[in-house]
Amino acid sequence: MNILPKPARLCGVVILSTMLLAGCVSRPQPLYYWGDYQAQVYGHFTGEKGPEEQIAALEAVREEALAEGKALPPGFQAHLAMLYGRTGRSERLVEQLEAEKKQFPESTTFMDFLLKKFLPQVDAKVSQ
Repeated sequence: MNILPKPARLCGVVILSTMLLAGCVSRPQPLYYWGDYQAQVYGHFTGEKGPEEQIAALEAVREEALAEGKALPPGFQAHLAMLYGRTGRSERLVEQLEAEKKQFPESTTFMDFLLKKFLPQVDAKVSQ
């Protein structure tokens, strides 16, 4: 003897099937490879880590992203450029700002502003 009417059983089968299939769905992959980037930014703002230590860690994150064929997140290369600027490596600063601008064209205005701000300093160091 059936306890439930036929439409209720059918509805139950549909719900159960949907739940089972939903469990098989894979997680969407993130757009960017974040690695240890967020921890490095936090360390920068709290003063826990120096620029050289952060540069080494971020370069390692970049190598991991390249090895996995994933894109770096927005601001990653600009942050790295800022760190290079703090350590006096102006050429690397310019390289990173140009790379950020190339990867994220919407940042062009801000990256151009930063380049204009730092290029006179870079030119002055080169001419000395």
